[in-house]
Amino acid sequence: MGRKYFGTDGIRGRVGEAPITPEFVMRLGYAAGRVLAQRTAGIKPAVLIGKDTRVSGYLLEAALEAGFSAAGVDVMLSGPLPTPAVAYLTRALRLSAGVVISASHNPFDDNGIKFFSADGNKLPDETEAMIEAALEAPMGCVRSEQLGRAKRIDDAAGRYIEFCKSTFPSDFDLRGMKLVVDCAHGAAYQTAPHVFHELGADVVAVGASPNGLNINDKVGATHPEALRRAVLEHKADLGIALDGDADRLLMCDGEGRVYNGDELLYLIVRDRTRNRHVPGAVGTLMSNFGLEQAFQRLGVAFDRAKVGDRYVLETLQQRGWLFGGESSGHLLCLDCHTTGDGTISALQVLGAIRRSGLSMTALTGDLVLYPQRLINVRVDKGFDWQHHDGLAAARAQVERELGKDGRVLIRPSGTEPLLRVMVEARSDDVAERLAQQMADAVAV
Repeated sequence: MGRKYFGTDGIRGRVGEAPITPEFVMRLGYAAGRVLAQRTAGIKPAVLIGKDTRVSGYLLEAALEAGFSAAGVDVMLSGPLPTPAVAYLTRALRLSAGVVISASHNPFDDNGIKFFSADGNKLPDETEAMIEAALEAPMGCVRSEQLGRAKRIDDAAGRYIEFCKSTFPSDFDLRGMKLVVDCAHGAAYQTAPHVFHELGADVVAVGASPNGLNINDKVGATHPEALRRAVLEHKADLGIALDGDADRLLMCDGEGRVYNGDELLYLIVRDRTRNRHVPGAVGTLMSNFGLEQAFQRLGVAFDRAKVGDRYVLETLQQRGWLFGGESSGHLLCLDCHTTGDGTISALQVLGAIRRSGLSMTALTGDLVLYPQRLINVRVDKGFDWQHHDGLAAARAQVERELGKDGRVLIRPSGTEPLLRVMVEARSDDVAERLAQQMADAVAV
């Protein structure tokens, strides 16, 4: 069944425009509260609300709190807190659900709402469908004696910091290591620097002065050039860049080389294979072909999910595997946490470095990423690319030429009338030429 409001990562949009308006968000809180109340069999439900540092978080937090209270749901407010911290605390505090007010890596004037279930996982589709159905009913209000109460959790950040530290090997520390930690002026500004500092590192925090308007602004995982400059300027050993809600990670070594999500996933899985059997890992349709080949050489199966960490998680759960991620830096280590966590993923990389005594370059030396060329071809709305004879012929010709030395991916944009044509090949020139060959076939 199609969903009207929920996308692959909650509900998101421009603040002040439907659906991210105070009135809708209050109704959303009420609808979600009624669904939770139906599921708790007479026990008063309680939820945790966390947010990133966008100025609109104050507005949406108040609206959500009012909606939940009207539905008879108690609310705990954490203030700015990473998305994975909300998932962890929801589970640790035995709450009915967790709610995050964030638009992740988007600009400050976007915002969104996403939910976690009591076990710290994203809400299943059927629960989201129930909330959407409840949104169609008029908003009401329980009797005064049944209204939900709200309180602030003062130690939320501290609890999460300790949880992150618990995922780092107890027989290692980070003493003697200088780290730049870029918090993207986002939700991790009060947590991530402390995690690495308390493990012994000399920490240089950047992107840690949010003003409500500067989240993700030329800093963080979406702008790794800022991390690279800071690492070189401070002569740091490594750099760590998170995004606005701290579930995404990119890293940089002391030479200024930036490592993307494919490289970090390989490094983590390679380290895990030193003392355990890792049956498989999950990437996405956009994961580099070189990653797939490198896992094959390790004896680790590789599966591809649709783009989006939600789908990576679903595939991991279906396969019974623990490790997955996206090249953008969403990494899942299900032996540490139920959801993607940039801080915890960075700790797994640092643990591998400490355990092996090797550099990031050495630990990823067996991984050779293929050059990618992606071309966006504008098409008519409803364009049926799967039955386009010219594209089919061009694709067949390209795949014959690539053989086992490359990969083709064609997929429509989910938001614009565009067809995305991508080729991975051994060289930039070949990838460029073959991608253009298929793009030209569409444009004819």
